[in-house]
Amino acid sequence: MASEKEVETVIVGNYEEMESEGKPRDIKSKLLSFLWHGGSVYDAWFSCASNQVAQVLLTLPYSFSQLGMLSGTLFQLFYGLLGCWTAYLISTLYVEYRTRKEREKFNFRNHVIQWFEVLDGLLGKHWRNVGLAFNCTFLLFGSVIQLIACASNIYYINDNLDKRTWTYIFGACCATTVFIPSFHNYRIWSSLGLLMTTYTAWYLTVASLLHGQVEGVKHSGPTKLVLYFTGATNILYTFGGHAVTVEIMHAMWKPKKFKSIYLLASLYVLTLTLPSAAAVYWTFGDMLLDHSNAFSLLPRSPFRDMAVILMLIHQFITFGFACTPLYLVWEKAIGIHECRSLCKRALARLPVVIPIWFLAIVFPFFGPINSTVGSLLVSFTVYIIPALAHIFTFKSPAARQNAVEQPPKLVGRWAGAYTINVFVVVWVVVVGFGFGGWASMVNFVHQIDTFGFFTKCYQCPSPTSVHPPHLNATAPSPRHL
Repeated sequence: MASEKEVETVIVGNYEEMESEGKPRDIKSKLLSFLWHGGSVYDAWFSCASNQVAQVLLTLPYSFSQLGMLSGTLFQLFYGLLGCWTAYLISTLYVEYRTRKEREKFNFRNHVIQWFEVLDGLLGKHWRNVGLAFNCTFLLFGSVIQLIACASNIYYINDNLDKRTWTYIFGACCATTVFIPSFHNYRIWSSLGLLMTTYTAWYLTVASLLHGQVEGVKHSGPTKLVLYFTGATNILYTFGGHAVTVEIMHAMWKPKKFKSIYLLASLYVLTLTLPSAAAVYWTFGDMLLDHSNAFSLLPRSPFRDMAVILMLIHQFITFGFACTPLYLVWEKAIGIHECRSLCKRALARLPVVIPIWFLAIVFPFFGPINSTVGSLLVSFTVYIIPALAHIFTFKSPAARQNAVEQPPKLVGRWAGAYTINVFVVVWVVVVGFGFGGWASMVNFVHQIDTFGFFTKCYQCPSPTSVHPPHLNATAPSPRHL
């Protein structure tokens, strides 16, 4: 009986369209496969790592200035580990759901499984509705953040236009992501995206070290609780990229390998985020409290301009990462998800971009919005809901005994898994959502009071400033909150 179950769990979760793998193909199909059809473990690794690091790379030095060097480093390691655990939970629940459906002969040839469907299939409609609400809201604001980041970055190369105008322009550019059907088609983009953020991370590190500490540099953090928990929730957001875990897994030829892939991706991301954030904070110290974008403090050079351009391209890619699940939800809502026409699906997706575009213009607060989204949305979407879902899915002895995947011995099997899940829920509710939500909202409201809605140029130099844009910002320091 055990051997039959083992055979069955090996064959589930493979795409039917991939069963032709190994058959003779012509040059055109090979080229198309190389550029477009990505379902290997390498594609998943690039997608996970590329999606995780994104524009938050530029705000982590700002978080270090709020947390201090030691807390900033420890929080990155801690939330990186926590993120790997909840990604493991999501992947386990996905495999459980898909195995059950494929035993019922359900065909996923033209259907992309999403997180809310996993919750629906395993726990019912109430879990589905909660998961759908949190996931969609998080991805909506995740897309908004990418547009804000685009405008913030391009301003450091060309300040002839204000940031709001740049947001209009990049909103139109990012709308072209409606033509990318699913994560199965991000092969070339995700690999290029990771190369771009790798360059940017090491540029920030090397440029900061070569620049040397500014005169009179101070490293005061942490100084206030509101700053401390704001910075902590930004790091919580950093390792919350697996809100698209299910979609990335579904794009894989062998989804069961996702767990190790995500762990390796997180380890690689830490090699980018830790050195860059520490180096920039070491160089500029408390000045970062007034400069949420790390580019704003480094002197302009061809290397910096290259980093800005590469991050712009990567943010376009990350916009697609965040928006694609929203496109799929919308397609299912209006009944065209299984339509074969790419043009019809692209046209139907356009209404999804409009509210994202609008919100990016209303709340252009680069940096503070990351912490707010992290505390109010990522905390539930990425940490609390997956941990609770795992507890309730396998709460009965029969469910645990018949589970497709058993928890590893390393964590103590089911008892250990339950203990970790309870810890995750309590920690994130109290520290991430509670203290983090309070701190982030205080900081966010402060930005609204200072700049107002629809601000034309957030943290741009004042008209009377004699300093170049990359060395000055008009935002009052959050230290005075």
